[in-house]
Amino acid sequence: MADLKARILDEKLTPIERLTLLMEVLRSPEGCRWDRKQTHLSLLPYLIEETYEVVETIESGRSADLKEELGDLLCQIVFHAQLARERGEFDINDSINCLVDKLIRRHPHVFGEKKDLDPQQVHDQWERHKVQSGEKESALSGLPRSMPALTMAFRIGEKAGGCGFDWSKATDVIGKIKEELSEIIQEMNSSSAGQKDRLENEIGDLLFAVVSLSRKLGIEPELALKRALDKFRRRFERLEAEMENRGRKLEDYTIDQLEEIWQELKRRV
Repeated sequence: MADLKARILDEKLTPIERLTLLMEVLRSPEGCRWDRKQTHLSLLPYLIEETYEVVETIESGRSADLKEELGDLLCQIVFHAQLARERGEFDINDSINCLVDKLIRRHPHVFGEKKDLDPQQVHDQWERHKVQSGEKESALSGLPRSMPALTMAFRIGEKAGGCGFDWSKATDVIGKIKEELSEIIQEMNSSSAGQKDRLENEIGDLLFAVVSLSRKLGIEPELALKRALDKFRRRFERLEAEMENRGRKLEDYTIDQLEEIWQELKRRV
């Protein structure tokens, strides 16, 4: 083990080799009790947390922090690979080789017959290849149900679009949104049994249509909604501060009065 610890500092090793050795040391009897205790399942919260930290760093534009956050995410990947290696299943090099082979297969316009495809054509080719090669049973296979719903709706639309099942342009989606909204209004005016379930279905259809519009416009809906929520939170906190300055409470005003104050606060910024 002392030899392994010394090798971690060997500058002749590649960074991924050093990280792999380090994880082996941490998981060894002479390593860390916490690291030895972990399983694939116990590590899931940390994998998700590190993924979201990368997302937050990218969204905030903190490029200086991205280097560290990507390293933290890589640590989780190597950790899972080490667990698999100990069970004789595979190691990190197997994962990397699998990825390289997959990328070559999915870029026939680069590694096969040369074609100058635009980004959308490349994406559609990618989705078609996964089904045609037998890698996936369906164009929609591979989407984890644990994904945030907005992101899943975006990816489902992308995958279906890669097979040609899509609107030709963004303005075409507007009609679908109006149709779904009309069906919600119609259902709200109904008083029949099961109305709530039908309303849930119709609202789901409307949200899916809105996500489709964002996709056609090249806007990531999860990010758009987060920014809208952040904006609302800032404005609502200013509204609360305004009430405090006036020595009043929100409930002291009618909704029309609050809306007027809200619009005034928006104009000040």
